[in-house]
Amino acid sequence: MSRPFPRSSSSGSSFVRINGKIRAREVRVIGIEGQQLGILALADAIRQAQSLGVDLVEIAPNATPPVCRIVDYGKFRYEQAKRDKESRKHQHANKVKEVQLSPKIDPHDFGVKLSHAIDFLCEDMKVKVTLRFRGRELAHKEYGFQQVQKFLSDVAPWGHPDFEPKLIGKGLNAMISPLPRNKRARNPRETGEAPAEAQQNGQPPAHKPRSAAGMSPAPPAPQPAGFANNPFAQLDTKVGS
Repeated sequence: MSRPFPRSSSSGSSFVRINGKIRAREVRVIGIEGQQLGILALADAIRQAQSLGVDLVEIAPNATPPVCRIVDYGKFRYEQAKRDKESRKHQHANKVKEVQLSPKIDPHDFGVKLSHAIDFLCEDMKVKVTLRFRGRELAHKEYGFQQVQKFLSDVAPWGHPDFEPKLIGKGLNAMISPLPRNKRARNPRETGEAPAEAQQNGQPPAHKPRSAAGMSPAPPAPQPAGFANNPFAQLDTKVGS
């Protein structure tokens, strides 16, 4: 149904004129199928839109004459919101977040850094990985390369390196770009999995702590009921024969 005026409750309609709100006497009209209809008087263009049950929407007010499109205004707003959302995604893709590693990084800290990188990649941001060598660490650069390569391998379901890790001065640098959404794994925070577990296809998270050797620790021995600090626990209660 054609509407002579935009709804007053619409916040985005104040920048777009439709139907009777258009001020020009003549407009260049684009048809409902995208075809050029030429320059028409405003009244004729509005009548043509009304005959199709849609609206005349001004899309280029600064042109001479202004350019209008025959389209359903609700559909037009939906398409415009979709384009704005896509443009915001590209703005996110231009942002770069940095993650710093070290050759002797603790496994827990490594996991935290990995989780942060996955969060950034899932938000369509690039991640710059830097590793700084200090002191005698320069004599064993291979450990630094191993840490960066392991990081790139663990983050592979969410992003790919733009180039191989480069040694610049006293540090290693690598840049990771997010994979397309249809090829990217889900964020482990959404599924409750750890990043390493999320790489397994369809396997549920184990949530079991690991020891330094990578083995599952033995289950704790059952604790006897009673006081936590029983002063009589060490007494021999056996009665001699």
